Amino acid sequence: MLRSLEIRDMLIIDRLDLDFRPGLNVLTGETGAGKSILLDCLGFVLGWRGRAELVRAGAEQGEVTAVFDLPVGHAARSVLAEAGLPEMDELILRRVNTADGRKTAFVNDRRASGEVLRALSDTLVELHGQQDDRGLLNPRGHRQLLDAFAGADLAPVRRAWAERAAADKALGAAEAELAAMRAEEDFLRHAVGELDALDPRPGEEADLDARRRMMQSAARIREDVAKALQALGPDGAEGLMGDAIRWLEGAADRAEGLIDEPVAALGRALTELGEAAQGVETALDRLSFDPHEMERVEERLFAIRALARKHGVLPDDLGTFAEDLRSRLAALDGGAANLRSLRDRVAAAGAAYDAAAARLSDQRRKAAQRLDRAIAGELAPLKMERAHFTTEIAEGEPGPEGRDQVAFTVATNPGAPSGPLNRIASGGELSRFLLALKVCLARGGETLTMIFDEIDRGVGGATADAVGRRLERLAEGAQILVVTHSPQVAARGAHHWRVEKRVAKGATTSTVTALAPEERIGELARMLAGENVTEAARDAARALLAG
Repeated sequence: MLRSLEIRDMLIIDRLDLDFRPGLNVLTGETGAGKSILLDCLGFVLGWRGRAELVRAGAEQGEVTAVFDLPVGHAARSVLAEAGLPEMDELILRRVNTADGRKTAFVNDRRASGEVLRALSDTLVELHGQQDDRGLLNPRGHRQLLDAFAGADLAPVRRAWAERAAADKALGAAEAELAAMRAEEDFLRHAVGELDALDPRPGEEADLDARRRMMQSAARIREDVAKALQALGPDGAEGLMGDAIRWLEGAADRAEGLIDEPVAALGRALTELGEAAQGVETALDRLSFDPHEMERVEERLFAIRALARKHGVLPDDLGTFAEDLRSRLAALDGGAANLRSLRDRVAAAGAAYDAAAARLSDQRRKAAQRLDRAIAGELAPLKMERAHFTTEIAEGEPGPEGRDQVAFTVATNPGAPSGPLNRIASGGELSRFLLALKVCLARGGETLTMIFDEIDRGVGGATADAVGRRLERLAEGAQILVVTHSPQVAARGAHHWRVEKRVAKGATTSTVTALAPEERIGELARMLAGENVTEAARDAARALLAG
């Protein structure tokens, strides 16, 4: 609900503070008094596009502040959260316009863009007038309005659409992946065959390289090792040391113990020599190899390295790489079965969506018939009993809200072709159509502030009274602002303001005054009689207020 509007130095308003209330708020005044200026200022603070020059002549800047009450769950709260702006139980919008045209907006004392203001305005205010392009005349919103009238639950259709979209996406991805794999099928099968035939193991390349280097070294050192073994054996050191021990032992009896220790030392040395010879002999045996084994080791080592280079992986990663290729090949081999499963899912999701969309379409068609009857019932008191309103439903592109296109059309005279509201109806007819629509579509407990700008233009008498009564009914549980020249409409207001233009010291300003009950009688009498207000006009004004 719009609680207050403060205007400073805008157009012909120098300073104005307005406090609005729930229910039907009416603004009256002579033509040119400044009623439309109030709407221009409200549109300015809401970010609407309007007049280029708004600052009052001679002022450095103009400023408009609007305060709205925000109940829990109000749609504006989600806009604030998305924009990172503070949420409170009241929403304060302030916008400044400097004389050189710069505009600055604030939301709850935080800088905000014009886009944020407009997003908030869509949740706060709904403007209806003879040039209504933000509300009921916009065909893009007709389906949503019909759904609200029908009380339609769109959740099943949205879920079915999401499932269908997910199934289509999964099938498309699987088909693309399978097509890509089929393009490399020959490579996969050849590569897997190569890897399976070679069957490389982690760490094998390092082992083969070590064995190859050892065999290459053995060919060069085996001859020296063999010579060393011969030098250590019976024909070499072992034989000479044996001879030395025998000679010394033969002389020991006559040496009086002088050579006992040397003989013992030689015995120990001979034992060590035997161990050394045994070790050399073992080494010589290990240095012996089959020349064909060298070829086999090199052949496998080079094959592993070549395959690693070919696939751009490390030799130790060939096994993991092979597993990946095998899984891709398995996916390729099982791709046809997977596609069949995914196509079955797409078909099932499509059937579920079609069924949900068909139920929604049926609900919409039934609601359209009820809406058309309700509108017809509202048009007769508005002196448009010859007009015909039709909610047309046509099949369109499927989407998350079904596959129906909805358009409100009218024919103002019997036999005349139907067409869009804003092309067929005249200004006065259009106003009454819009009012009838809004009355029928109102759901109660509206969180939007509805503004009707001279929607009663071109009507009077009983028709104007019917307009006023419908606005009064529409304002039950909601807030409505009506700019009107009709006394019958103004009399229905719960709160009444008079807009006046004054000239003082050569400057023209517009003021707005809240009217007390007696002042309302005078204003309604002026609207009935013109400049010369008679007692009969006052009596008529009292009758309007009484009735």
